Amino acid sequence: MPTNLPDVANHLTAQTEGVLDRVGMSNIEVPLMLASDDTQARVVSASVSAYVNLIQPQAKGIHMSRLYLLLDKLSTDDSLTVSSLKALLGEFITSHGDLSDSAQVIVKFDYHMRRSSLISGKQGWKAYPVVINGQLQQGKLSIELSLDVPYSSTCPCSAALARQLIQEAFAQEFTKEDSVDLEQIHTWLGSVQGIVATPHSQRSVAEIKVKLAEGITEFPIKALVDSVENTLKTPVQAAVKREDEQEFARLNGQNLMFCEDAARKLKYLLDNSPAYSDFWLKVNHLESLHAHDAVSIATKGIGQGYQA
Repeated sequence: MPTNLPDVANHLTAQTEGVLDRVGMSNIEVPLMLASDDTQARVVSASVSAYVNLIQPQAKGIHMSRLYLLLDKLSTDDSLTVSSLKALLGEFITSHGDLSDSAQVIVKFDYHMRRSSLISGKQGWKAYPVVINGQLQQGKLSIELSLDVPYSSTCPCSAALARQLIQEAFAQEFTKEDSVDLEQIHTWLGSVQGIVATPHSQRSVAEIKVKLAEGITEFPIKALVDSVENTLKTPVQAAVKREDEQEFARLNGQNLMFCEDAARKLKYLLDNSPAYSDFWLKVNHLESLHAHDAVSIATKGIGQGYQA
């Protein structure tokens, strides 16, 4: 094997001089042990982007293999935590000497959680797409946690129109009756004729981005998912028996919401969560009535923060 391999990045200068904001690699496939909330670390199959900046305008390039090897060392020797993420970013910068003074790591993966059914107690897996975006600039760590939470939304307008049709059907059915007893009404309501219309509902998705506040030492993935699902009250289910489906229908009927309603509920939730210094959210109601979607976007609204 040759002993003096050429190192173009070290010995050649750039043909066109200039600094670069980010240089590195994307879509690195790597398994990582992830520690989230207070749960035991588990393996996630991640797609990682690793970057540093290039502040020397004459330098030909960075040392990409150093970034890869540092990431690989994390995957085999440690778990991905807030502290290990900060250490990794610091090593990215240190490994490049005076070429770089900031670094970024973006980790994308599906986080599987066991979820219980509404009534029967059955359990199943649900996968939540998660992105952890860590940046270290001038010694300051910034971590953004993004995730998608699916839920069901039933249209309040459609529900009102359906109720009107049921009222009209009731009046037509019993208009010739001098009196109607409880048993007649009960039987009619349980018939196909009794429910002549149902409101439209659709699978919906809440896209959440939060900046972790200083002092947060764990990735609050489960806590954030739980709080979003508890706020909206109609989470998409995993294992479902008939009693669970009936309860799901009841929850949808008792929690009618336009996309504006869902966005306001989540905005209130995140506004009052001290774990997050800033947030951006987008609710997508994937319409069953229309060929387009209904969307609402909200932010915390702080200076130099997220913009809609």
